Amino acid sequence: MADEALTRALVAELAKKTDVSWVRVPGERRTHPVWHTWHDDTLCLVSGGDEQPLPDLGDGDRVEVLMRSRDNGGRLLTWVGEVSVVRPDDEAWDAVTAALVADRLNLDDLSTAAAEWAERSVVRRVRPTGEVVEEPGALSDDAHRHAPLPTPATTRGRLPRVLHRRVKRQPPLS
Repeated sequence: MADEALTRALVAELAKKTDVSWVRVPGERRTHPVWHTWHDDTLCLVSGGDEQPLPDLGDGDRVEVLMRSRDNGGRLLTWVGEVSVVRPDDEAWDAVTAALVADRLNLDDLSTAAAEWAERSVVRRVRPTGEVVEEPGALSDDAHRHAPLPTPATTRGRLPRVLHRRVKRQPPLS
C-alpha cells in the first residue's frame, strides 16, 4: 500500500511540474506528445480541432503516460491511466476547462476557449490506475524515437532571402 501511495504522489508531482507528457495507446509503438494540466488527481488534456492531435480515445480506454524530467529531459516514469471524456454537459466540464485555460500558454481568446473546445475538440481526463510500466531504477533501454507524423503545417510564407553568405575559410595549417 505504501508503494501505491508513493507512486501516486510521484505521478502527481511530475504532472504538476511538467507541461508536456507523452501518451501511448496500447498496441501502438508511437507516442503522442500532449500538453496537459494536473487537476483533481487527473491528467487533463484537450485534443482535436485546432488543438493537439491525439488518437480517438473513449471512456474506459487505457493509455500509457510517459513523463520526463523537466531538468534534463530524461524519462522518469511510465504509468497506466484510464481515459474519461469530459463532455460539455458534465458537472466537471467547468472546473476542468477552467484549469486547462489557466495553463494554456497561447490562446487567442481566454473567454471563448471552453466554448470552442465544446464545438471542435475533445476534453479528456486520464486517471492513474496505480499500474507502473517503467519507474526510476527500472527503465527500458528503448529510445522511443519515431519519425514525425505527417502534418498539413507549413511555413507562413516565403523563406527570407539571404544576401551575403558567410565565407567558409580554411584554417591555416601552420
